[in-house]
Amino acid sequence: MDNLHAILLALLQGLTEFLPISSSAHLILVPLLVDWPDQGLLFDVAVHFGTLSAVVIYFRRELAGMARAWVESLRTGYPDDEAKLAWAVILGTIPLGLAGLLFHDVVETRLRSPQVIAVATIGFGLLLWWADARARQSHCEASMSWREVAFIACAQALALIPGTSRSGITITAGLMTGLDRKAAARFSFLLSIPAILMAAGYESTRLIGAEQTLGWTPLLIGVGVSAASAYLCIHWFLKLLDRVGMLPFVIYRLALGVVLLWLFV
Repeated sequence: MDNLHAILLALLQGLTEFLPISSSAHLILVPLLVDWPDQGLLFDVAVHFGTLSAVVIYFRRELAGMARAWVESLRTGYPDDEAKLAWAVILGTIPLGLAGLLFHDVVETRLRSPQVIAVATIGFGLLLWWADARARQSHCEASMSWREVAFIACAQALALIPGTSRSGITITAGLMTGLDRKAAARFSFLLSIPAILMAAGYESTRLIGAEQTLGWTPLLIGVGVSAASAYLCIHWFLKLLDRVGMLPFVIYRLALGVVLLWLFV
């Protein structure tokens, strides 16, 4: 892998991980469309580490407060809003983890085709548009009920389907439960932390015993570029969300899906 290849793929990962347009779909499709060699598991782990570091750094104060409140809730048995949010992130990750264990082989062998990505891109894009258009936007993530947390958590499991977008489906589910746009996005980003950890952890186990020849320079580029682009993406997405809404991302998803159907069907 040359350095330009590493920069472009890391930039792609950083920009798409937290936007509702599916990073996995883009990382599958771009090498396929431009005939690049597979970047390899080691590079995938590197860019996942980069995006993980970006979201942890961006929400460092919130995470520190949630961690302190969570520990205190274990001692007292009376969680405050920060502790409840920490529990929501923990419990909200369970369905995704179980679905990954049960259906990973099916996803890897049957669902990574351009046709599946196209249908999921269009279908879940329309669902995002519907949820955003009908959203009540009545409360923030600190006041979610456990039923709402469970609904968003189960929706996140659908992100295993390439083209769905983990951030897209969790934001969609959050809007459907009545969260405002920024609250849905913030909770989606907090949920991404254990989700990315699980993905990177799984990919790391597959590296055991595998021969990897990728040099340090592409790996460092992958970490740095994906972290910087992901941090900026989170910042500007939250800043512009109330102004632009979800429609630009819906339009992009529909256009991408139509192009994929035209190319591969």
